[in-house]
Amino acid sequence: MRKVSLHSILLFLLLSVASRSFGQATWSEPYEPFRIAGNLYYVGTYDLACYLITTPEGNILINTGLEGSVPMIRANVEALGFDFFNIKILLTTQAHFDHVAGMAEIKKMTGAQMMIHKNDAQVLADGGKSDFAMGGDKGTTFAPVKADRLLRDGDTVRLGEMKIVALHHPGHTKGSTSFLFDAKDKDCTWRVLIANIPTILLQTQLRGMPNYPEVGKDYKYTFEAMKKVQFDLWVASHASQFGLHENRKPGDVYNPTIFSIRSQYDDAIDTQKQAYLDRLKSQK
Repeated sequence: MRKVSLHSILLFLLLSVASRSFGQATWSEPYEPFRIAGNLYYVGTYDLACYLITTPEGNILINTGLEGSVPMIRANVEALGFDFFNIKILLTTQAHFDHVAGMAEIKKMTGAQMMIHKNDAQVLADGGKSDFAMGGDKGTTFAPVKADRLLRDGDTVRLGEMKIVALHHPGHTKGSTSFLFDAKDKDCTWRVLIANIPTILLQTQLRGMPNYPEVGKDYKYTFEAMKKVQFDLWVASHASQFGLHENRKPGDVYNPTIFSIRSQYDDAIDTQKQAYLDRLKSQK
C-alpha cells in the first residue's frame, strides 16, 4: 500500500474547494452505477465522475477517481453486467489525483491503453511532480503512468465503430480535455459532451506562473471554446458540476433527457468565467 503524504492530504483539501464539491467524503462515497444514454454509463463515486463507454470490441473508461476507489469502480462496472477486464482504453479529463489516482492499478489489471493530452502526459508520468500548481519537490500525489498515446486537440480515439473526439480545454491543467461522441440506444443517437469544467485552483496565478506562463490566456481560450460546443447531452468530471444529484435520484428509470439542459452547462461556464475575471482583478 502506498504511503499517503501530508502533501496529498493538503491537495485533497484544496481540490475539494476548487471543484466546489461536497467535500472529501463524497469523493469516495459509493453511488449507484446507471445508464446515462445508450452505451454510456456512470460508474464513479458520489462526486468523482467516472464513465464507461461500451462497444462490441471492448470498453473505454474515462477517469478513475481516487486510488482507493478502484474496487468500487470494478464493482460498479460488473453490477451493470460488463466485464471489468474488457476495458481496452483509459482516458482522463485531467491529470489530477482525484481523476487519475486509480489509473496505474487499472492499467495493470486490464492491460488497457492509456491515452491523455500531450500537455498532461509528463504530469501523469511523474505522479504529479511536474504539475504547474501542485508539483515541485513535494513528492508524488498518485502512482505514475506512462501514456501509450498522446492526444492533441481534435484527435479521434477509436475502438471499433466508436469515435471519441478529444477537445483541449486547458487552464485547470495544461492538458485538460473534454470528450465529444455519439451514444446510441435503440431509439436515438445522442451527441454527448463529457465536459472538463474550467475551475480555478486557489494557487493559480492567472497573470502567469513559472511553469505555466500562458495559464490566463489558456483559460480565456477555454471559456470561449466551450461555449461553442454543440451537443445533446452533457456531463462533467465531478457529479456536482452537472447537477447529478439534483436531476437524478438512485433508482430512477433510464432517462437521458435529464442531462440535456443546456442552460445548466452555460451557467457552469459563466460562473467559472466570472471567477476568472474576479481573480484577474485581485491579482493585479
